[in-house]
Amino acid sequence: MDDLERAILISFDESGAVDSALKLQALAFCQQVKEAPTAWQICIERLGFTKLPQVQFWCLQCLYEVVSSRYAAMSSEEKAFVRESVFKMVCYEPVDEKNLVRVLDAPGYVRNKLAQVLATLVKFEYPVVWSGVFVDLLPHLSKGVELIDMFCRVLNRLDAELIDAESHGSDEVTTLAVASRVKDAMRQQCVPQIVRVWYEVVSSYKNSNSEICIAVLECMRKYIAWIDIGLIANDVFVPLLFDLVLGEGLDEQLRGAAASCLLAVVSKGMNFQSKLALLQSLRMNRIFSLVSRERESEFKSKVAILLAGYGAEILLCFVKLNSEEARGVSMELLEEVLPSVLRVMQNCEADLAIKIVEFLSGYVDSIKSLSPTSLSEKQLVHVGQILEMIRMHICYDPDYRHNVDVLDKIGQEEEDRMSDIRKDLFSLLRNVGRVAPEVTQIFIHTSLVNAVSSPSEKNVEEVEAALSIFYALGESISEEAMKNGNGFIGKLVPMLLSTKFQCHSNRIVALIYLETIMRYTKYVQENTQYIPMVLTVFLDDRGIRHPNVSVSRRASYLFMRVVKQLKANLVPFIEQILQSLQDKIAQFTLDISSKEFSGYEDGSHIFEAIGILAGMEDVPLEKQSEYLSALLTPLCQQVQTLLMNAQAEPVQISSTHIAIIQQNVMAINALSKGFSERLATSIRPTIGLMFKQTLDVLLQILVVFPDIEPLRNKVTSFLHCMVGILGPAVIPYLPKALDQLLNDCEGPKEMGNFLILINQLTKFRTSILDIMEEVFPIIVGRIFSVLPSDPFPTGPGSNTEEIRELLNLQKTFYAFLHLMATNELSSVLISPKSRVYLDQIMQFLLSSSRHHKDISVRKSCVQIFVILIKEWYATPHCEEKVPGFRNFIMERFATDCCLYSVLEKSFNLHDAATDILFGEIVTAQKVMYEKFGDDFLNHLLSRAFPATQCPQNYAEQYCQKLQQTTDFKALKSFYKSLVENLKSQQNGSLVFR
Repeated sequence: MDDLERAILISFDESGAVDSALKLQALAFCQQVKEAPTAWQICIERLGFTKLPQVQFWCLQCLYEVVSSRYAAMSSEEKAFVRESVFKMVCYEPVDEKNLVRVLDAPGYVRNKLAQVLATLVKFEYPVVWSGVFVDLLPHLSKGVELIDMFCRVLNRLDAELIDAESHGSDEVTTLAVASRVKDAMRQQCVPQIVRVWYEVVSSYKNSNSEICIAVLECMRKYIAWIDIGLIANDVFVPLLFDLVLGEGLDEQLRGAAASCLLAVVSKGMNFQSKLALLQSLRMNRIFSLVSRERESEFKSKVAILLAGYGAEILLCFVKLNSEEARGVSMELLEEVLPSVLRVMQNCEADLAIKIVEFLSGYVDSIKSLSPTSLSEKQLVHVGQILEMIRMHICYDPDYRHNVDVLDKIGQEEEDRMSDIRKDLFSLLRNVGRVAPEVTQIFIHTSLVNAVSSPSEKNVEEVEAALSIFYALGESISEEAMKNGNGFIGKLVPMLLSTKFQCHSNRIVALIYLETIMRYTKYVQENTQYIPMVLTVFLDDRGIRHPNVSVSRRASYLFMRVVKQLKANLVPFIEQILQSLQDKIAQFTLDISSKEFSGYEDGSHIFEAIGILAGMEDVPLEKQSEYLSALLTPLCQQVQTLLMNAQAEPVQISSTHIAIIQQNVMAINALSKGFSERLATSIRPTIGLMFKQTLDVLLQILVVFPDIEPLRNKVTSFLHCMVGILGPAVIPYLPKALDQLLNDCEGPKEMGNFLILINQLTKFRTSILDIMEEVFPIIVGRIFSVLPSDPFPTGPGSNTEEIRELLNLQKTFYAFLHLMATNELSSVLISPKSRVYLDQIMQFLLSSSRHHKDISVRKSCVQIFVILIKEWYATPHCEEKVPGFRNFIMERFATDCCLYSVLEKSFNLHDAATDILFGEIVTAQKVMYEKFGDDFLNHLLSRAFPATQCPQNYAEQYCQKLQQTTDFKALKSFYKSLVENLKSQQNGSLVFR
């Protein structure tokens, strides 16, 4: 063993016994040999006498790299030597007479590497230089299976390197050109001979050497896509493939390989009329029985994939061909294969199931287009089979019943898996429901009747599936049909309302039951006699009192939605509902020391439902006041008690006590959502007074617990509701509330939340002028200290939580400034306390109006400027309300935003949103002329337009239009034409500073 072999063996060692320094030395030595000019020669010589697989593999890898990267630089003699040597190795011959080692005796991974070397040579030399590579190789196959195996490896490698790359849309022009060259030459020269060899090998060895037959068939499968299909789809080869598939005594892998070849045949791209003739000639029905007869195996899976592919191809022919005869033949073939495809669906892998569902959806569409009035008896049978298949596949596995019920990790995974499966299946169900409504309704009715009558808890999965199908179908039923309730809905909804399944304690059954009742509530809305039954469902142990907490919480939410939908019909039932919910309401006012408290925050939905009922104007005032007092008083009293305790002994206040306060505020907040401003201020001020008293209590939380963010958020949320309910009556409470909320409100997230509240308050306009003058400078100062002066980063790593919070704050700040301007509060910007920030605000708005990437933000900024111009300049030549503002508007805003920005390449006048912004800019110019008169026109003519290299006559024409035109559309159109002309003249070369 010489140094090279030792180095190769050391470099391949993975045992850990070799010293790392020695291994690095060996790798360096191998790399040195690889980079030598004669590396190819060293490798070929070494392959002539070494029998060490590692050394053989290294030499072939080195040879492959040399051929791939340095082949063009080699002389013609050197290239010929390489070709001859590699060809000898492939043909099971020694490289020369002295060294008799045959590389084909090496392990498979070495032979694969040899195949890669030959395929690379083919890529460079075939057919121009080395035209006989395949023709010369074929006679050697008679030497035995070693040569046949090697030939398959070469073809497989060639497919991977060139042909497959082409079929998968490689964008390398060179690869596509080489692939076309090789394929064209092979088709013309040797493909028929290769196909003949494939046939002879499979025929000869099918009973004696299945391994070599499998190799040939796998190779053939790859080539069918681009060779002449007539070479395979004929009276010789097709019978052989079917014999293999149907040969029960044969190796199953061999049978599966033959099935894969048939799939390649049926999937062959061709003219659809020819494809239909091919599919018809195959007589595929002879293998249909295999999917029911064969045990579960890889072979059966291959047959299943074949049938699914065959069905999909038939369906494609049906869609693409227009003649009645062709569509009739397609439909016959479809209906012939459909039962077998449905049998396949009973137990198949997820990937295949998706393809089958796609096929079945296509089949359903096809029968709809073929039979617009009525379906044939056979088609009705198939529709029924499809529905049964859907029901079977949406059933949970009983083995996971406990896991899904408690929803542990395994149960969650199973639920997620079923959710994915059901998306396509439910889409298919709705499709079937549209094509065959009567069959679908009978099927669902039967499934639900069987579920209702099921006496055993063992049928959890069947009951859940029946309910899920009824629920899913409801998505495609129109609102009108739902309300009217045809015989189908009119039978099933009352039946479900009166049903309590044996397995109702199971989580998934209880949840889908409630969701289904919710979905069909529109029927109850029109058939009010069922309202008591609906209420009973949600208020007993099928709903809010279900033993499973996740079910009871979901029931609370769905009950709130039901109340919203049926509220006009629920006034007579309010007493009954409140009485039934008394224990749930009481959970919110448990004794502070009670150990039962568990943070039942989902109860907010119950309070929201009660608020919706109690807040209706149809409820008598006395009753309304009684209900509201009964709910608000204990909640407020508990909050007051805890606040007093916290002030007296702050150390004694635990996290549980804080959680109780938070929960109580949340309950009050949810309750208040059912009341309107009209009711609380105009019609029944007594109700408004009760909410004012509540607000007095809850605002104390901000004083006692100023630093606890969850409490601040809950109180802020309640304040939002009170703005909506009390209207201007809430204003006296604002100074104290805003002062408390501004404390410790420093970060972007907190400032953003605070601004959202302020934005809501701007609707009170000048009524809150004094308040805004106090808080505005504080808000602006903090925002400018937080927002970066530079643009936000983009690209990888920029989507951090901090950046998102800053972006949200900036967006809310734009809205704040816009609302200030549009709600007659612009004077706040020039109040004594705020003037210090005026220049910073103007620069911020100016920069945003020109450069912000969000067009809607730029539009808002332009609108703000227009309002400020109108409000701060009543008439032309009036005394300046804001010194310097007029010059700023003309010299900066009119120039930078209204002229320079529209000339930039990024300003796309053909974009709809940008066109709206452009309209606002034209409006701004019109307003500037109205307020500033000739001074504005002189500025445009003497400074602004000349800076853009605008011809003087263009500028003068536009100024005349501004003076004379009253038609805004005409003015906008003229300015757009001017801008487009300037852009075309400048060709994007003008840069404004």
